[in-house]
Amino acid sequence: MFAVHDEDVALDIVQDSMMKLAEKYGDRPAAEFPMLFQRILQNNIRDNYRRQKVRNTWTTLLSSFAGEDDDSDPLETLQTGEESNPLGTPAGNFEQAQVLAIIEKEIEKLPPRQREAFVMRYWEDMDIAETAAAMGCTEGSVKTHCSRATHALAAALKAKGIEL
Repeated sequence: MFAVHDEDVALDIVQDSMMKLAEKYGDRPAAEFPMLFQRILQNNIRDNYRRQKVRNTWTTLLSSFAGEDDDSDPLETLQTGEESNPLGTPAGNFEQAQVLAIIEKEIEKLPPRQREAFVMRYWEDMDIAETAAAMGCTEGSVKTHCSRATHALAAALKAKGIEL
């Protein structure tokens, strides 16, 4: 079982679980609530853990290419060139530019829906519900598209010798 160590995140998960219970199972007998709530809570904790794991992987990879005080998109930094990691060596800057170019090309190769979901979730930092609303699909579809995109990108980068 996964543990949530951030109290605010834990409270959000409990609240979301209670809302789902009320929305989807409010018509059920009260005796079923504890079992249903436990299952919903476990699923929400797993979803949170998976989401954080994926987000941390991509954030770590992409933040290593951004400057110390730089809040901009790493792909935009690549395009501006001179602003990219001014304290780094020319060889380091060149390597970063190459890796970012590879990542950008691999993202462009993704199927449109996967690319759209991936960019909204990890570049635009939208949550699943916002992404689903913007894409006009279900939250489950967003999760599927993001998972497939992440696995495809990881495999493509690994094939090119880039480890996450």
